[in-house]
Amino acid sequence: MPIVQQGAINTTALVVPDLYVQIVPPQNLMLNGVPTNVVGVVGTATWGPVGQPAIVATMADYARTFGALQNRKYDMGTAVAIAVQQGAQNFRCVRASDGTDTAATAVMNGTLTTDNSAQFAALYTGSLGNSVQITLAKGSRAASYKLTIALPGLPPEVFDNIAGAGAAFWPALVAAVNEGTGPTRGASQLVTAAAGAGANAAIDPSTLALPITITLGNSLNGGTTGTDGTTTISAATLIGQDTISRKGMYALRSLGCEIGLLADADDSTQWTTQAAFGLQEGIYMMLVAPAGSAIQNGTTGTVDLKTTAGLDSYAVKLLHGDWLFWNDQINGVVRLVSPQGFAAGRLANLSPEQSGLNKQIYGIIGSQKSGQAVSGQGGTYSAADLAVLLGNGIDVISKPQPGGTYWGVRGGHNASSNPATNGDTYTRLTNYIAATLAAGMGIYVGQVINADLFRRVRATQLSFLQNMLGQGLLGSTDGSLPFSVICDRSNNPPSRTGLGYVQSDAQVQYQAINEKFIVNIEGGQTVQISRQTVPTGQPAA
Repeated sequence: MPIVQQGAINTTALVVPDLYVQIVPPQNLMLNGVPTNVVGVVGTATWGPVGQPAIVATMADYARTFGALQNRKYDMGTAVAIAVQQGAQNFRCVRASDGTDTAATAVMNGTLTTDNSAQFAALYTGSLGNSVQITLAKGSRAASYKLTIALPGLPPEVFDNIAGAGAAFWPALVAAVNEGTGPTRGASQLVTAAAGAGANAAIDPSTLALPITITLGNSLNGGTTGTDGTTTISAATLIGQDTISRKGMYALRSLGCEIGLLADADDSTQWTTQAAFGLQEGIYMMLVAPAGSAIQNGTTGTVDLKTTAGLDSYAVKLLHGDWLFWNDQINGVVRLVSPQGFAAGRLANLSPEQSGLNKQIYGIIGSQKSGQAVSGQGGTYSAADLAVLLGNGIDVISKPQPGGTYWGVRGGHNASSNPATNGDTYTRLTNYIAATLAAGMGIYVGQVINADLFRRVRATQLSFLQNMLGQGLLGSTDGSLPFSVICDRSNNPPSRTGLGYVQSDAQVQYQAINEKFIVNIEGGQTVQISRQTVPTGQPAA
């Protein structure tokens, strides 16, 4: 009585009399939508892996992985902190470097160039490594030693009861740091260690005046300083390279990011490269013009830069170079920062059918156009200003908004010149639907082409679209069904299926956004109001 999976045996060629039980999997695949709140951020940091994406949910996560945010251009932590203020909580962060970054080092009992008992290097490059302290003291057990590695803001790493005497001790110490001492104390996540060199390197620890504390990057401890690699950082550096060892923006490939930004990358010559990447990966890229850019001046205005760059794509949102004042509580200063983090964070905290238009943005205390609140300035954008910006596919964060005197994205538009595709909702819904189908429909590849396959393909897509309709992501003004799916012989003739092709054609109608709300009112002493008199006791018609 064999039990098999359906398709594992040829049921038309059985010879042995028996009971054959086939397990038939569910025939209708159900699609669950992919996340639409994942924000990819590329920028500089003081710690962490370079070119390797890390998952971050909160600023505490960020600090553990990349160190504190910095008061400087291209800082990744600043963009993440601003987006967190808008409600974003799902990031893929990639640290970028110009290649000059170094790891902090130090030695115990000597220098790097002479005899020493052990050498230590920060696990990652960056200036945060200069704060790592390493202390050697007596262990909990007799004739043993304890090494404590500490970095402010993180729990210390303690390697206790390291045994050994003379030359045998230091290799044991190095092994404890690099490999751990057991299932509850793994390898260090802060430093790596190497055995000392030289005729006088193997000093017996019992002869040392313990405890001994050294600091990485301190020249007094025979070390070298850790650096961040930000000397020549630029937008091109944040773009990175699309090789086997991807770096920068290209490290965001296949991570499921719905929104992406290169922190403070205001070089217009890199805009179309980001647009191409956004189209390839289905990522809505946040672009920004240089701080203080005019709207249009013939050369360096945002409109002029967009025209010169040849940018016209729904894959990106181009934000005008009116940078914003933001209170950096970590560094205790008010800073002028890029609007990218504000727009990205707000969109990430919206369902994809929602536009960024007229949605309140938090944490802004002024802009280059309006000045800070304490300055007494009150500059706002005129209707003519907004017409030029929005008419050229450029959005801006400003106040007031149609709904009140708060900060928000003024247009809810991407950089496309096509009115049918220039809204936030077009980019986000299109990317969402495409990514969901790409993530789930591949199961049908390799299956036999027949009427049942057509039915199941169509049913899978219809159920997903019906779920979107039920949750309000789709809809229509007359209540009709806003989608259709065709997968049958009409679009799969034998001349195609005989070559192994199966085609499914879907049409999905998105809901439009109320951008121009017209309220008509007729008033005056000569206005005649038509009224219908309802007899007493009779219900109104």
